[in-house]
Amino acid sequence: MTHPTATESEPTICFHPIGVVENEFDQPAPGDAIRAAESLIRLKPALAPGLDGLKPGERLLVLFHFHRSQGFQLHQHPRGDRSRPRRGVFALRSPFRPNAIGASVVEIIAIDNNLLRVRGLDAIDGTPVLDLKPV
Repeated sequence: MTHPTATESEPTICFHPIGVVENEFDQPAPGDAIRAAESLIRLKPALAPGLDGLKPGERLLVLFHFHRSQGFQLHQHPRGDRSRPRRGVFALRSPFRPNAIGASVVEIIAIDNNLLRVRGLDAIDGTPVLDLKPV
C-alpha cells in the first residue's frame, strides 16, 4: 500500500539543495555498483568555504534527496527481490521512504574549490545534495 507523504495538520518542511551529484549513473543501479564508482559533488560556488577543514581520505556523511522516488511502502522486499522476505522501510536503504532522504558515508578523494570527489555515494547523476557532515 502506498501512503501519502504528509497530512494537512503537519508542517511543511522545505530544504534547498546545496549541490548536485555528478556520476556515470543516469538510472537507478545496484547500490554496490554505484558506491564502488567515484562521484563528483558540485556544491553551489558560494558554499565552497564550508568545505574548509575537510581533507582527502576523511569520511563524510552525505544527505541527499531521492528526487525520482514517489510514494513509499512501510514493508518492502529488500532491493525489490521478491524471493527475500519483506522488511520494514526503516530497516532498508530503499528510496521509497516517508521522506525521500538518502544518506551515504563516503570517502573524500579530492577537493577542488566547490568540487568534492568521493567514493561510496549511493546516489545517481543529478541527485540534489542536501547537506554534508563529518563522520
